[in-house]
Amino acid sequence: MKIVVLDGQTLNPGDLDWTDLAALGELQVYDRTKPAALLERAAGAEILLTNKVALDSFSIESLPKLRYIGVLATGYDVVDLVAARRHGIAVTNVPGYSTPSVAQMVFALLLEMTQQVGYYSRLVLQEGRWAGSPDFCFWDRPLRELAGRHLGLVGFGQIGRQVARVAAAFDMRVLVHTAHPNKYRRWQETEGIVFLGLEQLFSQSDVVSLHCPLTSDTVGLVDASLLQLMKRRALLINTARGPLLDEQAVAAALNGGRLAGLGIDVLSSEPPVGDNPLLTAANVHVTPHIAWATEEARGRLLDIAVANIKNFLIGEPANMVN
Repeated sequence: MKIVVLDGQTLNPGDLDWTDLAALGELQVYDRTKPAALLERAAGAEILLTNKVALDSFSIESLPKLRYIGVLATGYDVVDLVAARRHGIAVTNVPGYSTPSVAQMVFALLLEMTQQVGYYSRLVLQEGRWAGSPDFCFWDRPLRELAGRHLGLVGFGQIGRQVARVAAAFDMRVLVHTAHPNKYRRWQETEGIVFLGLEQLFSQSDVVSLHCPLTSDTVGLVDASLLQLMKRRALLINTARGPLLDEQAVAAALNGGRLAGLGIDVLSSEPPVGDNPLLTAANVHVTPHIAWATEEARGRLLDIAVANIKNFLIGEPANMVN
């Protein structure tokens, strides 16, 4: 059985082990695959694993031996599910592997915007500002405490719930907007979570963090009208999907002082294009889509991907998305 990994570099740049996957068949791993090379590399494969390499209807129809597509991520919009179903090809994803790591990144971004460790470390080590201070301490920007602040979560899936748990440890007050509030009433009763409409959440929160899926309804969700509702010292965090933000509107809010800070791990186009307005906006902290990429999270991803294949081979498929 031939197994092909189309873009293995991001998942495993060399610190993980492909051995368990290789034990399941004849394994070929490509670091990256451009669209022009897809059909040649995938030819004869019964099992195909992809992260960002798109498998459209034409590609799927051109691979007659293909039985299984494993998406090495939680999102699976890179696969034409209708075409896969039409040809009897199973498609799986890997849910939940990155939850602790993404929640950790939310607070890394939030703490950088409030405690500003990186900023002050640069002032001390690279600019010598502390050494030249007449006082025993030095600061030139406000430092802000999280305790008692309102954290608004848009979306309350696994990651949103983990962020809420961490927020409780900081003594933050958690507000939530979700399409299914009744599903999480226990959190309201036991943890004091408050469920609100979207506009209420944006107007009442000191920090808004996005954890909702990207759909036709959520593209450009955070637009000028929502930003106008936010407190002037409010902060915005996006570790979900870049297109959730109307980037022009967010940049204008930052540059105009309507929004006090932005922490993002995702952009609408990745890698970013040079004219992305958020790259030059005021008070922006950007990381290169790495919230999911801790060694531990990637290890879990690979383990679940292998388990998905094993389950498929014994006729007990898990994490099917089609």
